[in-house]
Amino acid sequence: MTDTTHDAVIVGGGHNGLVAAAYLAKAGKSVILLERDDHVGGAAVSAEAFEGVDARLSRYSYLVSLLPKRIIDELGLDIRLARRRYSSYTPDPGDTTAGLLVDHADRRATRASFARVGADSDFTPWNDFYADTERIARALFPTVCEPLPTRSEARRLLGDDRLWNAFVEQPIGQAITDRFDSDLVRGVVATDGLIGTFTSAGDASLDANRCFLYHVIGNETGDWDVPVGGMGAVTGELERAARLAGARIVTGAKVTSISPDGEVRYGRNGHERVVQGAVVLANVAPYVLDSLLGGASGDADSQASAKPEGAQVKVNLMLKRLPILRDTSISPEAAFGGTFHINELYTQLETAYDEASHGTIPEPLPCEIYCHSLTDPTILSPELVASGAQTLTVFALHTPSRWLTEENNDATRERLQAAVLASLDSVLAEPIKDVVMADAAGRPCIETKTALDLEHALNMPGGNIFHGALSWPFLEDDAPRDTAAARWGVATRHPRILLCGSGAQRGGAVSGLGGHNAAMAVLEDD
Repeated sequence: MTDTTHDAVIVGGGHNGLVAAAYLAKAGKSVILLERDDHVGGAAVSAEAFEGVDARLSRYSYLVSLLPKRIIDELGLDIRLARRRYSSYTPDPGDTTAGLLVDHADRRATRASFARVGADSDFTPWNDFYADTERIARALFPTVCEPLPTRSEARRLLGDDRLWNAFVEQPIGQAITDRFDSDLVRGVVATDGLIGTFTSAGDASLDANRCFLYHVIGNETGDWDVPVGGMGAVTGELERAARLAGARIVTGAKVTSISPDGEVRYGRNGHERVVQGAVVLANVAPYVLDSLLGGASGDADSQASAKPEGAQVKVNLMLKRLPILRDTSISPEAAFGGTFHINELYTQLETAYDEASHGTIPEPLPCEIYCHSLTDPTILSPELVASGAQTLTVFALHTPSRWLTEENNDATRERLQAAVLASLDSVLAEPIKDVVMADAAGRPCIETKTALDLEHALNMPGGNIFHGALSWPFLEDDAPRDTAAARWGVATRHPRILLCGSGAQRGGAVSGLGGHNAAMAVLEDD
């Protein structure tokens, strides 16, 4: 069946596709968005993950930092983001009765906490370091909704060669080890360069630098906020804005091919359909786009031809209450109120990377925990709130997708879940399983997603949460800038095919930047 011709066909209904649809439809373009699932949102969704438990978990993505206020305002989105008082809590693996609590609201208490873990000398360098990252954020974040600056232009915007060299030219691990003495403090800083990125902080590839940069520049502060109502509330607003603007959204539409001239074939309700676009915006990973183009992307010098590698396992839990800590000086509400780091000393992170590179699940497994419900209890029913129930999301590092096959995924998932729970237990005064809630069938409320599970559920190759290697938020000085798509960082080798997802330059995380910038490139070409 032949559909009609549209100004833009958007492939993929994740948050970036919705952003692009809303902008283009508001500009008067005819837009059709095709989504293979029966709902939009991609990785930015909320779900009742456990049978009979009235809690809507942010199942995959969970925090927001890089979504610009500009996009929220321009699209008229009713999105509320809640700031967390506590930045992080990190038990000392050598003495889990003590830990480092970074409290935004109490500088004196934070300083005392540094002293308690033997890191008093790092308190001033810590504040100086993050003053530096704020300077970088103020220089670079205003550019993310504009055509890409060149490397030289970005360096001039920062106006500080010392910072530029430390964060862009040399491995981030060097800056961390040069400025901090404590292994624990070094680890807390380094994790922002390793989330979803399988690398060493000292690697010359600078993959950790790019990951780190995107973690600290969001909205010129680097703060990571909790979306009130869950991540589904964010994409729900984006869907509303896109539909209100006139975009046509088609779910249950599995795209099977894209041609360089803008023809898109998809299956729906047992029928093959064809739609033609003046442009096609691909809100899928470049690797997936390459397959849809029949290997015709021609991006031999890009990430499109190589399958990305994810490097994390995610565990969602429902708890009857927060667990008791071995560190009795810190309340569980404070410890779980920010990012809870477990077994993430700098040396532990480096050792874990080395072990994982050789095919071994790190022991202990470095993990980070987020408790959405402490900041936003609206995701729980009133009954659950009254009972003291809480959600936990655990994000384990250095668990690369290279380990996983269709044959071993179930067994490896079990091993990874056991490693995550063991890492948790290493800092708790009681086993985590003792406080895990049971679902309606009496099963423990524990949901574990491997990188391969993410690939299956989200069409995210390798389970890579960034759709591939992250890129700098600037163009190299000699890079082409002769088209709008190149200037906005959304170009492919085919003029009518643009990237509009996390695989675009300045992609990754729940930011909307891939969608915004693809839409701006289309409108600039008008």
